[in-house]
Amino acid sequence: MKTKATSLSKIAFKKFRKNKIGMFSLWYIVLCGFIAVFAYTVTPDHSPNANTMHLEIHTKHPFFSTNMLLQQKQEEKQAFLSKLFFGDKNAQLEIPINKAILSNDTLKIELYSENKSVHKEKIITLQKKNSTYKVLKKTFYLGTDKYGRDLLSRMLIGTRISFFVGFIAVFLSLIIGIGIGSIAGYFGGIADKIIMWLINVTWSIPTLLMVIAITLALGKGYWQVFIAVGLTMWVEVARVVRGQILSLKKEQYIEAANALGYSNFRIITKHILPNIIGPVIVISAANFAAAILIESGLSFLGVGAQPPTPSWGGIIKDHYNYIVLGKAYLAIIPGLAIMSLVMAFMLVGNALRDALDVKN
Repeated sequence: MKTKATSLSKIAFKKFRKNKIGMFSLWYIVLCGFIAVFAYTVTPDHSPNANTMHLEIHTKHPFFSTNMLLQQKQEEKQAFLSKLFFGDKNAQLEIPINKAILSNDTLKIELYSENKSVHKEKIITLQKKNSTYKVLKKTFYLGTDKYGRDLLSRMLIGTRISFFVGFIAVFLSLIIGIGIGSIAGYFGGIADKIIMWLINVTWSIPTLLMVIAITLALGKGYWQVFIAVGLTMWVEVARVVRGQILSLKKEQYIEAANALGYSNFRIITKHILPNIIGPVIVISAANFAAAILIESGLSFLGVGAQPPTPSWGGIIKDHYNYIVLGKAYLAIIPGLAIMSLVMAFMLVGNALRDALDVKN
């Protein structure tokens, strides 16, 4: 009877699928990734950065609803992909109102006011052939921020910053960390001593302080944050890669590869790195979570993504004072979003660690 061989990767995948918490966390990350890419297709506010302000209805509670007078802006040419990824420049103008009365070609509206005894009326003469005004009831499912912007839309678009900073930071850390760690672990000698000195010096500097210094040197903005976070996370990857290569380079199959005259580059890339991919994946998941926390901290300090670009840390910064003013949800909601995404990456990392552990 023939036995069907099963690769280690398939065994690890089966073990990972059995981990229900890990799978749930992975699907949550996939959902956040979809929202990050196609945020403007699911946001109630389709304007760029969901930056439509209504100062009359600022800091309203979740599920607050009011009538809106919508006015179509003058059409401006915009490519489909630009609209899909960066918002609709032709989004309708919105005016909160209490009520509207249409009489012939005249629209009489009562502007929004919490004090019902104070009426601010406005009369608009409509075009006979093509009216550009509509009245609809709009619900703000997470309420509004201090500028009257839709908090749900800002949260969904803010997912893009937190998610992409993790991807770019981890990508940069893998490129730098694997390269430097491979050189230090495989060649040893003076190269190893110099690289370990550089790693120890970098490790001794507080991560947030180094990121702030790099960000200030490159300039404020979310792209600068992406690069700055990535340039500070290669140390952990390099240490893990170096340690794994030190233990593997004495194996017989590596000595056989050297005896056959294979180049050092081929030995490292074809024979060593594929065998240490497990620990690298686990440390990458942890770095992803750490990058999200660092970016949120930078945005809270005002060094990260600049207004009006929404980010979860920036939303907390704008509303942490409301915690003692009876509207703590304005800061708690983005805080829960950060916590849930970071926890999801940590749980996926733990599940991958267990799945890739040959002892289990």
